[in-house]
Amino acid sequence: MCGIVGYIGNKQAQQILVSGLKRLEYRGYDSAGIVTLSERGRATLLREKGKVAELAAKVNKHETPDQIGIGHTRWATHGEPSKRNAHPHNVGDIYLVHNGIIENFQELKATLAKRDYIFKSDTDTEVLAALIDSIYRDNRNLLEAVSSALQMVVGTYGIAVLSTSSPDEIVVARKGSPLILGLGSSEVYIASDASALVGYTDRVIYMRDDEIAFCTREGVEIYDTEAHVVDAIIETLELDIQTIQKKGFEHFLLKEIYEQPESLRSTLSGRVNARTGHARLSGINMTDEELRAVKHIMVVGCGTAYYAGVMAGYLIEQFTDDVTVRAEIASELRYRSFSVPENTVAVFVSQSGETADTLACLQELKRRGVKCLGVINAVGSTIAREVDGGVYLHVGAEISVASSKAFTSQVVAMVIFGMMIASAKGVSVRELNQYIEELELLPSEIEKLLEVHAAEIKKIARKYAKYDHALYVGRDTMYPIALEGALKLKEISYIQAEGYAAGELKHGPIALIDDKVFEVFYLQDNWLYEKSQSNLIEMNARGAHALVITDTDRKVSAEYVVRVSTKLKILTPLLFNVISQLFAYRVAVVRGADVDQPRNLAKSVTVE
Repeated sequence: MCGIVGYIGNKQAQQILVSGLKRLEYRGYDSAGIVTLSERGRATLLREKGKVAELAAKVNKHETPDQIGIGHTRWATHGEPSKRNAHPHNVGDIYLVHNGIIENFQELKATLAKRDYIFKSDTDTEVLAALIDSIYRDNRNLLEAVSSALQMVVGTYGIAVLSTSSPDEIVVARKGSPLILGLGSSEVYIASDASALVGYTDRVIYMRDDEIAFCTREGVEIYDTEAHVVDAIIETLELDIQTIQKKGFEHFLLKEIYEQPESLRSTLSGRVNARTGHARLSGINMTDEELRAVKHIMVVGCGTAYYAGVMAGYLIEQFTDDVTVRAEIASELRYRSFSVPENTVAVFVSQSGETADTLACLQELKRRGVKCLGVINAVGSTIAREVDGGVYLHVGAEISVASSKAFTSQVVAMVIFGMMIASAKGVSVRELNQYIEELELLPSEIEKLLEVHAAEIKKIARKYAKYDHALYVGRDTMYPIALEGALKLKEISYIQAEGYAAGELKHGPIALIDDKVFEVFYLQDNWLYEKSQSNLIEMNARGAHALVITDTDRKVSAEYVVRVSTKLKILTPLLFNVISQLFAYRVAVVRGADVDQPRNLAKSVTVE
């Protein structure tokens, strides 16, 4: 949520800042702003409500040669989306951009009001700017002022700060909200996400919590909370410019749906080989003895990551009869009184690796001494750095707010981990071989699926886009697919959609069936086919407008049937999920929704 950029160097800063904000817009897009400073400290502050394009138009009318500046694209927390609530905020000499939440801002605001500070916005960020200014007035040292102010703050933050009295330095700090420093030739780039740095530099420093960085044209100095210099670790940025471009697709979401065959191959590469019966993840940092001891797996995630955990649990529990999998919603788990059984390993699932609730759960379970693993896509992210071991998905950047390719690879990575446990416990390669073979087949099966069904789904979407309500129904492994399918539809098309287990229909949801609702029913041709078919018959008897997605050749009665022909038996739900992604996308397009940047949503939720 929210995006920060900054630059100091020898180039014109405005266009660098705007370019960076355009790349970060998927992290927040209700307002945007930049400020640049001249060599004499004259500030040019430009802010606009709405998307970065509105700001860019304004910048084109107010160009400056300034070579230092900071910028921000906002996802509102405190205060409505408006120009006055947009960042950067200015108080006195101080200009500030901020991601996160200052929890004690009301208390600080009351104290500062007694010192004659008058606040123009509704934000907690302006209060932090005033706090820094109140200290800076006395010591005229920007680094010390920021450091002292942050010692009074309760909450999370990623900040970048300028002063008109010091027009050749930027101070940045982080606690619970990511910041990355990019190093160039006599220049420093600042961003809250690596995508803003691509094409400018591949030498980066991932800041850690409670670090403050002093940035000048000469380079970067990093300090801890006690003002001690910290050795900065310079890493190579592994992100290609092509991954953050649409490459001819109408939307990033459509591109990312179609990228799944290749992204899956990247996830599987070197980890699964059907010929040798190999299924193993490097980076787990667990011996076979430790794997044998596992009795319980706790999967922690939010939204799509949570549903991936539910899906993986159904599959992992098929491998061996002495391992249970429990998927937990991170935002609930962190505030619950819960017990952790002995021999538990916790798996934290997050595309960004920065999800605040998931990170809080990780810290609590580490405190309890639980072995903690990560299933993460973003290299260098906070969760990836704090877990005891884990796996990078290698699916490339996900720019669309709605996750697609990450979900598929999250499930696959967790299934491989489950197979590692089963193998360590003595389950033979022969027993696991069907799963391994299907994992190898999955990318090509998705490729075929997209080729065969793309036009059909586009046609169907026009029919169902007129509805405002939907039920998604599935049984067994199709239940988490129903949950994820409903989430995709609601977040990008704004159709109110709910996912249910098919056996729960008579316990309430069936009452919703009428002409205002349509249903998506997942019907897999397996040992539960007859029971699922019975649920569908019950729905049809009540006038359902059912879209059935199935792999059967048997007769199916429904308003529309999408028949998926596949060699898969076990991993078929992941194919059905791709159909659901494409369906949700096409419905959203027909309804005229902003597919990549849905209202009120942001890609990475780094605050509660």
